[in-house]
Amino acid sequence: MDLEAIRANVAAIVAAVSPAVVCAVVKADGYGHGDVPSAQMALEGGAQWLAVALVEEGIRLREAGVEAPLLLLSEPTPADAHLTVKWNLVPTVYRNSFVDALSEAVGDGPAMPVHLKVDTGMHRVGASPETALELAHNIEQNPRLDLQGVWTHFAVAEEDDEYTRTQIARFDDVVGRLAAMGINPPLLHTANTAGGLAYPEARYSMVRAGLGIYGLRPAPTIAPEVPLRPAMRVVSAVSHTRRYKAGTRPSYGRRRPLPEDATVATVPIGYADGVSRTLSSVGGEALIRGKRYPYAGTVTMDQVVIDVGDDPVEVGDEVVVMGVQGSEAVSAEQWAEWMGTINYEVVCHFGPRLPRQYRRGCG
Repeated sequence: MDLEAIRANVAAIVAAVSPAVVCAVVKADGYGHGDVPSAQMALEGGAQWLAVALVEEGIRLREAGVEAPLLLLSEPTPADAHLTVKWNLVPTVYRNSFVDALSEAVGDGPAMPVHLKVDTGMHRVGASPETALELAHNIEQNPRLDLQGVWTHFAVAEEDDEYTRTQIARFDDVVGRLAAMGINPPLLHTANTAGGLAYPEARYSMVRAGLGIYGLRPAPTIAPEVPLRPAMRVVSAVSHTRRYKAGTRPSYGRRRPLPEDATVATVPIGYADGVSRTLSSVGGEALIRGKRYPYAGTVTMDQVVIDVGDDPVEVGDEVVVMGVQGSEAVSAEQWAEWMGTINYEVVCHFGPRLPRQYRRGCG
């Protein structure tokens, strides 16, 4: 992982969305990049907040010594209210049951900041606009709680301008109705990476940047003028080579005959590490010695096989499964195209068995 890339990406986003502050989203183990190193680099780059999805993710960061404000993007269960208070996490709220549990957990302690989430069209979690007004009133009346923020989440900011602007209008309506009630939370936020870079009016006081801080874009057309550099490079090394005749079918299922006599390189990385089995059947490629080569057969749990033809490849040669090698690159976006998915899912798939190496700059 290129730590300097994460720092620089955050700095670029901070500059692009200013004067809104940046909340760096480091959930899902930093989108597969490592939550603690990603959080530390994001703060170095100028992020003022961090966000995770789960209480457990927040506790991991606190245990690592991260002291920045830390937003929980999903409302915890009432049973976890005490942990939210204990570890100084800022919870998202959208149900009275959790608000009541949180109030009880706070007890005689300092008032707990909360962020109220409004469902303006994502239709996953969040309070309806009418329920949000009621919750906001209840929170304002509770001396144990502090309504620090109100927010929403865009469903299609990277692809549907009309619907995104509808969500912005719905959010503005809720904020206006809260103001008419005398409720004016200091933090308003709606924008993810796509929303923050593509919709200046959606930045409000804070932008929650997730994918962008890792150097990836939600869509190729999103703010190409903002310099973002991928931080992840997935590499292994050739562990075995052997020459086979044309028609040989390497690996499980014997799915693909070698079109010609060829050397097959075995590489000790597989689907248990996040290399999808799909890649071997949809034209996936890896890099060795700066050249692209196809998978020679089915990706297995622990190993892949690569058809290197007649080229000289030796045990120990670096294999780039995703990333840059020489003048060639296999990107997360290329993987997503091969697999019929999105770059978010690609980087999140690399599991804990795959060792992480953190460097200031990666070749």
